Amino acid sequence: HVQLVESGGGSVQAGGSLRLSCAASGYTDSRYCMGWFRQAPGKEREGVAGLDSDGSTSYADSVKGRFTISRGDTGNTLYLQMNSLKPEDTAMYYCAAGPNPPSSDDWHIPQHYDYWGQGTQVTVSS
Repeated sequence: HVQLVESGGGSVQAGGSLRLSCAASGYTDSRYCMGWFRQAPGKEREGVAGLDSDGSTSYADSVKGRFTISRGDTGNTLYLQMNSLKPEDTAMYYCAAGPNPPSSDDWHIPQHYDYWGQGTQVTVSS
């Protein structure tokens, strides 16, 4: 079965950087879309960045120019490089995988993803 395991979270000061990793195993469908989501206390889960099976990337407006999603050479690891972090980036970050959504514009909708990791906490202090 598919497993996603995130790592790399932590506590940083505003302006700092972190790189999240997601180790994926158990699936062979090369047409999987992968994404990073986050959820802060009392808020809904929101899409941060998506990477479809063709390599196209998408980002939430709030992170454009600061975050970069990428896949490792073997295709089994997903990364999220986060620079210029802000206190409002504080959240639990989740890795997700699933078939490519019907529309590329739907990458940020959690219901399109079948598999989720357990999350890694990111805390940014001012």
